[in-house]
Amino acid sequence: MSKDINILFTSVGRRSYLIKYFREAIGEKGKIYATNSIEHSTAFKYVDDHAVSPLIYSEEYIPFLLDCCKKWDIKAIISLFDIDLMVLAKNRDRFEEIGVKVIVSDTEVIDKCNDKWHTFNYLNEIEIKAPRTYIDLSAAINDLAQGIISYPVMIKPRWGMGSLAIFEADNEDELKIFYEKSKKEIKNSYLKYEAEYDFDKCVLIQEKIKGQEYGLDIINDLDGNYINAIVKKKMGMRSGETDCAVTVDDDRIKEIGKKISANLKHIANLDTDIFVTEDDIYVLEMNARFGGGYPFSHIAGVDLPKAIVSWLSGESIDISILTAKPGIIAQKEIEITTL
Repeated sequence: MSKDINILFTSVGRRSYLIKYFREAIGEKGKIYATNSIEHSTAFKYVDDHAVSPLIYSEEYIPFLLDCCKKWDIKAIISLFDIDLMVLAKNRDRFEEIGVKVIVSDTEVIDKCNDKWHTFNYLNEIEIKAPRTYIDLSAAINDLAQGIISYPVMIKPRWGMGSLAIFEADNEDELKIFYEKSKKEIKNSYLKYEAEYDFDKCVLIQEKIKGQEYGLDIINDLDGNYINAIVKKKMGMRSGETDCAVTVDDDRIKEIGKKISANLKHIANLDTDIFVTEDDIYVLEMNARFGGGYPFSHIAGVDLPKAIVSWLSGESIDISILTAKPGIIAQKEIEITTL
Protein backbone atom coordinates (compact mmCIF):
# COMPACT_ATOMS: atom_id res chain seq x y z
CA MET A 1 0.00 0.00 0.00
CA SER A 2 1.13 3.54 -0.75
CA LYS A 3 2.13 5.89 2.06
CA ASP A 4 0.63 8.84 0.17
CA ILE A 5 -1.98 10.95 1.97
CA ASN A 6 -4.70 10.65 -0.65
CA ILE A 7 -7.90 12.45 0.35
CA LEU A 8 -11.39 11.83 -1.02
CA PHE A 9 -13.98 14.62 -0.93
CA THR A 10 -17.60 13.52 -1.16
CA SER A 11 -20.55 15.71 -2.21
CA VAL A 12 -17.93 18.14 -3.48
CA GLY A 13 -20.29 20.31 -5.58
CA ARG A 14 -18.85 23.75 -6.31
CA ARG A 15 -16.42 24.03 -3.39
CA SER A 16 -13.47 24.38 -5.75
CA TYR A 17 -11.69 26.77 -3.42
CA LEU A 18 -11.50 24.11 -0.71
CA ILE A 19 -10.00 21.61 -3.14
CA LYS A 20 -7.37 24.21 -4.03
CA TYR A 21 -6.60 24.81 -0.34
CA PHE A 22 -6.05 21.10 0.26
CA ARG A 23 -4.02 20.67 -2.91
CA GLU A 24 -1.66 23.40 -1.73
CA ALA A 25 -1.51 21.85 1.75
CA ILE A 26 -0.84 18.32 0.56
CA GLY A 27 1.82 19.22 -2.00
CA GLU A 28 3.76 16.13 -3.04
CA LYS A 29 2.48 14.08 -0.09
CA GLY A 30 -0.58 12.77 -1.92
CA LYS A 31 -3.46 13.33 -4.31
CA ILE A 32 -6.97 14.75 -4.17
CA TYR A 33 -10.06 12.86 -5.38
CA ALA A 34 -13.74 13.75 -5.42
CA THR A 35 -17.21 12.31 -5.85
CA ASN A 36 -20.58 13.96 -6.39
CA SER A 37 -23.97 12.71 -7.49
CA ILE A 38 -24.14 15.43 -10.16
CA GLU A 39 -21.96 14.90 -13.21
CA HIS A 40 -21.33 18.58 -13.89
CA SER A 41 -19.55 19.55 -10.67
CA THR A 42 -17.05 22.35 -11.15
CA ALA A 43 -14.75 21.07 -8.39
CA PHE A 44 -14.05 17.99 -10.55
CA LYS A 45 -11.74 20.19 -12.63
CA TYR A 46 -9.27 20.56 -9.79
CA VAL A 47 -8.84 16.97 -8.56
CA ASP A 48 -6.57 14.15 -9.72
CA ASP A 49 -9.56 11.93 -10.48
CA HIS A 50 -13.29 11.91 -9.81
CA ALA A 51 -16.40 9.76 -10.07
CA VAL A 52 -20.15 10.35 -10.19
CA SER A 53 -21.67 8.68 -7.14
CA PRO A 54 -25.09 7.19 -6.43
CA LEU A 55 -27.40 9.38 -4.36
CA ILE A 56 -26.50 9.56 -0.68
CA TYR A 57 -29.52 7.53 0.44
CA SER A 58 -28.99 4.80 -2.13
CA GLU A 59 -28.01 1.35 -0.81
CA GLU A 60 -25.18 1.48 -3.34
CA TYR A 61 -23.66 4.70 -1.94
CA ILE A 62 -21.38 3.33 0.79
CA PRO A 63 -20.21 0.29 -1.26
CA PHE A 64 -19.42 2.73 -4.09
CA LEU A 65 -17.31 4.91 -1.79
CA LEU A 66 -15.54 1.88 -0.36
CA ASP A 67 -14.61 0.78 -3.88
CA CYS A 68 -13.32 4.31 -4.63
CA CYS A 69 -11.20 4.22 -1.49
CA LYS A 70 -9.62 0.92 -2.52
CA LYS A 71 -9.12 2.04 -6.11
CA TRP A 72 -7.48 5.35 -5.19
CA ASP A 73 -5.70 4.17 -2.02
CA ILE A 74 -7.53 6.78 0.07
CA LYS A 75 -6.29 7.66 3.55
CA ALA A 76 -9.06 10.08 4.59
CA ILE A 77 -12.56 11.17 3.56
CA ILE A 78 -14.02 14.64 4.01
CA SER A 79 -17.62 15.51 3.18
CA LEU A 80 -18.88 18.99 2.34
CA PHE A 81 -22.63 18.35 2.65
CA ASP A 82 -24.73 18.15 5.82
CA ILE A 83 -26.89 15.24 4.68
CA ASP A 84 -23.80 13.20 3.80
CA LEU A 85 -22.28 13.55 7.27
CA MET A 86 -24.68 11.24 9.10
CA VAL A 87 -24.43 8.50 6.47
CA LEU A 88 -20.64 8.56 6.69
CA ALA A 89 -20.65 8.71 10.49
CA LYS A 90 -22.89 5.65 10.71
CA ASN A 91 -20.56 3.72 8.41
CA ARG A 92 -17.24 4.92 9.83
CA ASP A 93 -16.23 1.43 10.99
CA ARG A 94 -16.52 0.03 7.47
CA PHE A 95 -14.00 2.58 6.22
CA GLU A 96 -11.67 2.12 9.18
CA GLU A 97 -11.57 -1.61 8.43
CA ILE A 98 -9.78 -0.79 5.15
CA GLY A 99 -7.53 1.84 6.72
CA VAL A 100 -9.52 4.97 5.80
CA LYS A 101 -10.13 7.73 8.34
CA VAL A 102 -13.48 9.46 7.95
CA ILE A 103 -13.05 13.03 9.17
CA VAL A 104 -16.53 13.36 10.58
CA SER A 105 -17.96 13.80 14.06
CA ASP A 106 -19.89 11.11 15.95
CA THR A 107 -23.53 10.48 15.01
CA GLU A 108 -24.72 12.20 18.21
CA VAL A 109 -22.83 15.35 17.24
CA ILE A 110 -24.13 15.28 13.67
CA ASP A 111 -27.69 14.90 14.95
CA LYS A 112 -27.33 17.90 17.30
CA CYS A 113 -26.11 20.01 14.37
CA ASN A 114 -28.20 18.78 11.43
CA ASP A 115 -31.50 18.67 13.34
CA LYS A 116 -32.11 22.34 14.19
CA TRP A 117 -34.75 21.39 16.78
CA HIS A 118 -32.14 19.31 18.55
CA THR A 119 -29.69 22.21 18.17
CA PHE A 120 -32.06 24.52 20.05
CA ASN A 121 -32.62 22.04 22.86
CA TYR A 122 -28.92 21.20 23.13
CA LEU A 123 -27.88 24.84 23.39
CA ASN A 124 -30.42 25.33 26.16
CA GLU A 125 -28.99 22.30 27.98
CA ILE A 126 -25.47 23.75 28.00
CA GLU A 127 -26.82 27.21 28.89
CA ILE A 128 -25.99 28.99 25.65
CA LYS A 129 -28.65 31.37 24.40
CA ALA A 130 -30.49 30.51 21.19
CA PRO A 131 -33.47 32.11 19.44
CA ARG A 132 -36.73 30.76 20.89
CA THR A 133 -37.79 27.95 18.56
CA TYR A 134 -41.04 26.01 18.07
CA ILE A 135 -41.77 22.70 16.40
CA ASP A 136 -45.52 23.09 16.92
CA LEU A 137 -47.35 25.75 14.93
CA SER A 138 -50.13 26.23 17.48
CA ALA A 139 -47.61 26.72 20.30
CA ALA A 140 -45.85 29.42 18.28
CA ILE A 141 -49.15 31.17 17.49
CA ASN A 142 -50.12 31.02 21.17
CA ASP A 143 -46.84 32.59 22.34
CA LEU A 144 -47.09 35.24 19.66
CA ALA A 145 -50.61 36.12 20.84
CA GLN A 146 -49.38 36.39 24.43
CA GLY A 147 -46.40 38.55 23.50
CA ILE A 148 -43.78 36.01 24.59
CA ILE A 149 -42.24 36.48 21.15
CA SER A 150 -43.18 38.95 18.44
CA TYR A 151 -43.27 39.21 14.66
CA PRO A 152 -41.43 38.88 12.41
CA VAL A 153 -40.64 35.19 12.83
CA MET A 154 -38.65 32.83 10.64
CA ILE A 155 -40.08 29.66 9.13
CA LYS A 156 -37.38 27.15 8.24
CA PRO A 157 -36.78 23.42 7.64
CA ARG A 158 -35.81 21.35 10.65
CA TRP A 159 -32.86 20.15 8.58
CA GLY A 160 -30.98 21.62 5.65
CA MET A 161 -28.52 24.26 4.57
CA GLY A 162 -28.54 27.50 2.60
CA SER A 163 -31.82 29.32 2.06
CA LEU A 164 -34.01 26.37 1.00
CA ALA A 165 -37.63 26.71 2.18
CA ILE A 166 -36.89 29.63 4.54
CA PHE A 167 -39.45 32.41 4.90
CA GLU A 168 -40.11 35.44 7.10
CA ALA A 169 -43.62 36.07 8.37
CA ASP A 170 -44.91 39.44 9.60
CA ASN A 171 -48.32 38.26 10.81
CA GLU A 172 -50.38 35.15 11.54
CA ASP A 173 -51.78 34.83 8.02
CA GLU A 174 -48.29 34.84 6.53
CA LEU A 175 -47.08 32.43 9.20
CA LYS A 176 -49.72 29.84 8.29
CA ILE A 177 -49.16 30.25 4.54
CA PHE A 178 -45.36 30.09 4.73
CA TYR A 179 -45.52 27.15 7.14
CA GLU A 180 -47.40 25.09 4.54
CA LYS A 181 -45.22 26.40 1.72
CA SER A 182 -42.08 25.36 3.58
CA LYS A 183 -43.47 21.85 4.07
CA LYS A 184 -44.28 21.65 0.36
CA GLU A 185 -40.77 22.72 -0.66
CA ILE A 186 -39.22 20.22 1.77
CA LYS A 187 -41.33 17.45 0.25
CA ASN A 188 -40.01 18.35 -3.21
CA SER A 189 -36.34 18.60 -2.21
CA TYR A 190 -33.53 16.37 -0.93
CA LEU A 191 -34.82 17.12 2.59
CA LYS A 192 -37.72 14.74 2.02
CA TYR A 193 -35.42 11.89 3.11
CA GLU A 194 -34.73 13.59 6.43
CA ALA A 195 -38.36 14.52 6.99
CA GLU A 196 -40.01 11.24 6.00
CA TYR A 197 -40.04 9.71 9.49
CA ASP A 198 -41.99 12.65 10.97
CA PHE A 199 -43.22 14.92 8.20
CA ASP A 200 -45.69 16.73 10.48
CA LYS A 201 -42.74 18.06 12.47
CA CYS A 202 -40.34 18.99 9.68
CA VAL A 203 -40.78 22.78 9.93
CA LEU A 204 -39.63 25.11 12.70
CA ILE A 205 -40.85 28.56 13.72
CA GLN A 206 -38.10 30.71 15.20
CA GLU A 207 -38.03 34.22 16.65
CA LYS A 208 -36.00 36.61 14.55
CA ILE A 209 -33.04 38.05 16.43
CA LYS A 210 -32.23 41.63 15.52
CA GLY A 211 -28.52 42.22 15.83
CA GLN A 212 -25.15 41.87 14.14
CA GLU A 213 -24.46 38.46 12.62
CA TYR A 214 -21.09 36.76 13.04
CA GLY A 215 -19.59 33.56 11.74
CA LEU A 216 -17.51 31.38 14.02
CA ASP A 217 -15.17 28.58 12.95
CA ILE A 218 -14.65 26.43 16.04
CA ILE A 219 -11.58 24.31 15.32
CA ASN A 220 -10.86 21.02 17.08
CA ASP A 221 -8.20 18.46 16.26
CA LEU A 222 -9.05 15.01 14.90
CA ASP A 223 -9.60 13.73 18.45
CA GLY A 224 -12.11 16.46 19.32
CA ASN A 225 -9.76 18.64 21.38
CA TYR A 226 -10.21 22.42 21.22
CA ILE A 227 -7.60 24.35 19.23
CA ASN A 228 -9.02 27.79 18.41
CA ALA A 229 -12.10 29.81 17.42
CA ILE A 230 -12.08 32.25 14.52
CA VAL A 231 -14.57 35.14 14.65
CA LYS A 232 -15.82 36.91 11.53
CA LYS A 233 -18.23 39.83 11.36
CA LYS A 234 -20.61 39.28 8.46
CA MET A 235 -20.98 42.27 6.16
CA GLY A 236 -23.00 40.65 3.36
CA MET A 237 -25.02 37.49 2.68
CA ARG A 238 -26.08 35.74 -0.53
CA SER A 239 -28.46 32.74 -0.71
CA GLY A 240 -27.97 31.99 2.97
CA GLU A 241 -24.17 32.00 2.76
CA THR A 242 -21.59 34.57 3.86
CA ASP A 243 -20.62 36.80 0.94
CA CYS A 244 -18.49 39.44 2.67
CA ALA A 245 -16.88 39.44 6.12
CA VAL A 246 -14.06 40.80 8.25
CA THR A 247 -12.06 38.90 10.88
CA VAL A 248 -12.33 40.38 14.38
CA ASP A 249 -11.04 39.79 17.90
CA ASP A 250 -13.98 39.20 20.22
CA ASP A 251 -13.22 37.24 23.36
CA ARG A 252 -16.91 36.96 24.29
CA ILE A 253 -17.69 35.06 21.10
CA LYS A 254 -14.49 33.01 21.28
CA GLU A 255 -15.44 31.87 24.81
CA ILE A 256 -18.77 30.62 23.48
CA GLY A 257 -16.85 28.68 20.83
CA LYS A 258 -14.60 27.17 23.48
CA LYS A 259 -17.59 26.15 25.59
CA ILE A 260 -19.32 24.51 22.62
CA SER A 261 -16.12 22.65 21.74
CA ALA A 262 -15.70 21.35 25.29
CA ASN A 263 -19.26 20.01 25.35
CA LEU A 264 -19.71 18.84 21.76
CA LYS A 265 -16.24 17.36 21.09
CA HIS A 266 -16.73 17.71 17.32
CA ILE A 267 -14.04 16.79 14.79
CA ALA A 268 -12.15 19.48 12.83
CA ASN A 269 -14.34 22.48 11.91
CA LEU A 270 -17.69 23.51 13.35
CA ASP A 271 -19.24 26.29 11.26
CA THR A 272 -21.39 28.34 13.65
CA ASP A 273 -23.78 31.26 13.13
CA ILE A 274 -23.91 33.89 15.89
CA PHE A 275 -26.10 36.95 16.54
CA VAL A 276 -24.96 39.71 18.87
CA THR A 277 -27.58 42.10 20.23
CA GLU A 278 -27.19 45.02 22.64
CA ASP A 279 -27.76 42.67 25.58
CA ASP A 280 -26.86 39.11 24.60
CA ILE A 281 -25.11 36.70 22.26
CA TYR A 282 -27.18 34.00 20.53
CA VAL A 283 -26.11 30.88 18.67
CA LEU A 284 -28.37 30.33 15.68
CA GLU A 285 -26.97 27.22 13.97
CA MET A 286 -24.05 24.80 14.06
CA ASN A 287 -22.75 22.87 11.03
CA ALA A 288 -20.25 20.06 11.66
CA ARG A 289 -18.21 20.65 8.49
CA PHE A 290 -16.31 23.22 6.48
CA GLY A 291 -18.87 25.95 5.92
CA GLY A 292 -19.28 28.71 3.39
CA GLY A 293 -17.62 31.10 5.85
CA TYR A 294 -14.34 29.17 6.10
CA PRO A 295 -12.63 31.01 3.18
CA PHE A 296 -12.75 34.21 5.24
CA SER A 297 -10.75 32.47 7.97
CA HIS A 298 -8.35 30.98 5.43
CA ILE A 299 -7.59 34.26 3.69
CA ALA A 300 -6.83 35.76 7.11
CA GLY A 301 -4.09 33.22 7.77
CA VAL A 302 -5.89 30.14 9.05
CA ASP A 303 -4.84 26.93 7.28
CA LEU A 304 -7.01 24.10 8.57
CA PRO A 305 -6.29 21.96 5.47
CA LYS A 306 -2.57 22.11 6.29
CA ALA A 307 -3.32 21.18 9.91
CA ILE A 308 -5.45 18.21 8.83
CA VAL A 309 -2.72 16.95 6.48
CA SER A 310 -0.20 17.26 9.32
CA TRP A 311 -2.46 15.41 11.76
CA LEU A 312 -3.01 12.63 9.23
CA SER A 313 0.78 12.36 8.92
CA GLY A 314 1.13 12.05 12.69
CA GLU A 315 2.80 15.46 12.91
CA SER A 316 2.13 18.23 15.43
CA ILE A 317 1.24 21.75 14.30
CA ASP A 318 2.13 25.28 15.32
CA ILE A 319 -0.96 27.11 16.62
CA SER A 320 -0.01 30.04 14.38
CA ILE A 321 -1.40 28.22 11.33
CA LEU A 322 -4.82 28.17 12.98
CA THR A 323 -4.77 31.80 14.08
CA ALA A 324 -6.41 34.59 12.05
CA LYS A 325 -5.13 38.10 11.52
CA PRO A 326 -7.83 40.55 12.65
CA GLY A 327 -9.17 43.22 10.33
CA ILE A 328 -8.93 41.20 7.11
CA ILE A 329 -11.91 42.09 4.89
CA ALA A 330 -12.79 39.73 2.05
CA GLN A 331 -15.60 39.16 -0.40
CA LYS A 332 -16.49 36.20 -2.58
CA GLU A 333 -16.24 36.74 -6.30
CA ILE A 334 -18.47 35.24 -8.96
CA GLU A 335 -16.57 33.45 -11.72
CA ILE A 336 -17.64 31.30 -14.64
CA THR A 337 -15.78 28.21 -15.73
CA THR A 338 -16.10 25.59 -18.44
CA LEU A 339 -16.83 21.99 -17.53
